[in-house]
Amino acid sequence: MSYGVSAALQQAVYQCLVADATLSTLVSGAIYDAVPAGIITGTYVSLGPEDVRERSDMTGHGAVHEITISVVTDAAGFQGAKDVAAAVSDALVDATLTLTRGSLVYLNFHRARARRVEDADVRRIDLKFRARVQDD
Repeated sequence: MSYGVSAALQQAVYQCLVADATLSTLVSGAIYDAVPAGIITGTYVSLGPEDVRERSDMTGHGAVHEITISVVTDAAGFQGAKDVAAAVSDALVDATLTLTRGSLVYLNFHRARARRVEDADVRRIDLKFRARVQDD
């Protein structure tokens, strides 16, 4: 296994999201790799946790990354958050990402979870994507 491609994958995913005009418009550019400190109002997208599993084969070292992208909003209802989540999915599914290390074999939607955050009037959708990478 190689975890060496992780930073390159994160950077490419972030750049893909930031470059997507539809998504950027929906969240007024509020796309974060690291969420700023303090209380954030409105709707934003942030890169979240990842789980990585070894997937080397005879062709070389590789891994499957399960990446979480979160949509968070204080807007009433889930409709706006779901519109943003759809834009995230549209931007990432089957995206052709250029990595600074290694290569992307595939990037697919895996699952999502929409919920209200307890003790807050906030809605959150966590989208999980699976990315298979080779460490060339």
